[in-house]
Amino acid sequence: MATLKGIYVLAVLISRDKTVEIGSLGSVSFPRGMYAYVGSAQKNLEKRLKRHVEKTAKRKFWHIDYLLAENSTKVVKIYFKEVGKAEECFTAQTLAKFGFPVEGFGCSDCQCESHLFLFGGLSQMEDVCLKLGFKPFPLSCQRVAALGNI
Repeated sequence: MATLKGIYVLAVLISRDKTVEIGSLGSVSFPRGMYAYVGSAQKNLEKRLKRHVEKTAKRKFWHIDYLLAENSTKVVKIYFKEVGKAEECFTAQTLAKFGFPVEGFGCSDCQCESHLFLFGGLSQMEDVCLKLGFKPFPLSCQRVAALGNI
């Protein structure tokens, strides 16, 4: 099977109010809730998603790595779209119309306000993703084993 590439939206549940040191952003406070994180993987989408959902120790490279390393966070669903990197910022700008942006998060390489958004719940976020043409990431038995517990 050919490797997938494109952009993705992680549905991230933060189970309690939390303040986290996020690399160069410094200390960021996150109210508990459902967040949407927009990212891109133009070489190997499955490898990137596996990296995001694994709770093993790893080098923190992206802002999202710092947040997902916390015990109170969990990726609960993944959406993806096989498109070019330019669509990543369009998606972030669209999500900003429906969710509350975490200023400066995940957008150090672009002009977006954020790539992480607090939503009222999973169904609201899923509606926006589906309207933008995203598909739920297929979680076959093999992929579930490869990605870990989602």
